[in-house]
Amino acid sequence: MNLLRRHPVAIALVVLLLMTAIHPLPALVDAVTGSGPGDADLDRPILYVVFAPLSDTLDALTFFSLPRAEWALVVWGLLLAAWGAVRASSDSLSSRRVVASASLGPAALVLLAVAALMLPRPVPRLVSDGPGTVIDYHAHTNASHDGRPGWTLAKLAAWHERQGFQATYVTDHNVVYDRSLPLPEDISISLLPGVEWSVYRQHVVAIGRVEALPRDSFGGSTARMVRIFSAIEHQGGLSFASLPEYWRNHEEELGAFVVAGVDGFEIVNCAPKALGFPSDLRQQVVALAESHDLMVVGASDNHGWGQVTCVYWQGWTAPITQPWFMLRALSWSERASWLTWVLVILFYRALPRREGQSAGLGILARSVLRRRKAAPAPPAPNKNPT
Repeated sequence: MNLLRRHPVAIALVVLLLMTAIHPLPALVDAVTGSGPGDADLDRPILYVVFAPLSDTLDALTFFSLPRAEWALVVWGLLLAAWGAVRASSDSLSSRRVVASASLGPAALVLLAVAALMLPRPVPRLVSDGPGTVIDYHAHTNASHDGRPGWTLAKLAAWHERQGFQATYVTDHNVVYDRSLPLPEDISISLLPGVEWSVYRQHVVAIGRVEALPRDSFGGSTARMVRIFSAIEHQGGLSFASLPEYWRNHEEELGAFVVAGVDGFEIVNCAPKALGFPSDLRQQVVALAESHDLMVVGASDNHGWGQVTCVYWQGWTAPITQPWFMLRALSWSERASWLTWVLVILFYRALPRREGQSAGLGILARSVLRRRKAAPAPPAPNKNPT
């Protein structure tokens, strides 16, 4: 009971890791059926597993939808600030120290979010023994207005190789991919031609044999916009309605998309604005596509931010439930890594200490300083030698 009273967070985390192992979630989920695919899995690098608490936390932050990210930042920021303030107040610190302590938690949360977007790190790789080719249908370089600066074709290709893709369509905003552009010789995946057209309240991904189009011809109304599908078909390309636009702007008009000749719909898109796509509407779009023999695809919509793609990941729900689903989706190797880190830190903090020493990562340093202070001073030199 004394251990539980002194280290409640560590004990609670151990209990959660064990509880979530009883009924775990698959790391991969088929967006259409909702079940785990039998012919694919994730290959996790050794460094990813060793640092699983950090790796999994950064992945979880990556897969927040925009509204949920805002709620998570507010809720967890306030909780961490309150916790820091209470701890500082209990130690009778000055008001300035209390404010500083309350700021540490929210600052760490912001740093984690920045790390999720920008920190280079190991990521799991999709491995599949099924037929076909693993393709990303929607990805951007710095040729797009919202692409990450410096996010070149070579970096995009390298990112896809790390994820386990074998090919990707390059679909920059309103810029048709030029296949004559030079690439490094060590790039082994195929970069295929495509474009993402921005038209009236809708983004349309065109892949295959695509050419420039007069976008002004498809503005002003939905009736004018949907004509772009037949224009892409006449070029010999395929067209997909991209998320989140058709969900937010044309939910009641998807029948017009079908009549106009759309070839398919994105049902998974990893952009923060698209991650909130409701599951019930996804199933309606899947049923619509099945009834008209259309394609449904998942896409990374990569713009150079973040290291992983939600195409291969369980979709989590809300700020409070996100940690729960993250822990349920851990592999056994990741779970073992989490338990190891928690127990190592717990045992270190629970080590017996001399009187006056408090728990914390500074125990060793304080112990050294205390020994130095306790060491007897050297004898003063004799000023009157005989």
